[in-house]
Amino acid sequence: MSTQVMDNRTREKSRVKIRTIAQIGMLSAIAVVLMLFEIPLPFAPAFYEIDFSEVPVLVGCFAMGPLAGAVIELIKIILNLAINGTMTAGVGEVANFLIGCSLVVPAGLIYRKMKTRKGAIIGMVTGTLFMTLVGCVLNAYILLPAFGAALQMPIEGLVQMGTAVNSNITNLFTFVAFAVAPFNLLKGVLVSAIVFVIYKKISPVLHMNR
Repeated sequence: MSTQVMDNRTREKSRVKIRTIAQIGMLSAIAVVLMLFEIPLPFAPAFYEIDFSEVPVLVGCFAMGPLAGAVIELIKIILNLAINGTMTAGVGEVANFLIGCSLVVPAGLIYRKMKTRKGAIIGMVTGTLFMTLVGCVLNAYILLPAFGAALQMPIEGLVQMGTAVNSNITNLFTFVAFAVAPFNLLKGVLVSAIVFVIYKKISPVLHMNR
């Protein structure tokens, strides 16, 4: 192999790397902006508001792989923390990172093996179900206790906030079952539906010169 060919390959790898970093930065910035637009839900307390910041994260995961998706999710959380601060001493941000990754990483792993419309659907359904499970566990054992501690409010107080909007919520278990689980299911379905509609239209740009 000639020196010129090796130099060309090195320059090509460097160019692709720079482009990947630029795309990760762009998608992270879009995700941070989308985090600012939150929609309250009628079946959950006011501190559960849905946003669509996982849309660019999932797009990045499909275009560049699960690792890139996790990096975009991490940058999004760090930037939001720097802009808006935290009410849970960072515990909520860690939980949100894990919950976000539990959607995009399984979806990205499956799509990497099956780069078809069917693979994308299977990946997003799997990611949505896994995110719902992880979200329930983290909320029950980490996020809700941390949020209660930050507000100096016992878990019973948070449950009462849930009861005020949903009479089926009477304890921590029903809070998770009737507020947390539907919240994550709905978010996963909506994010997946948006990505399903837009991904093929924008993927040529993301894959340009790859």
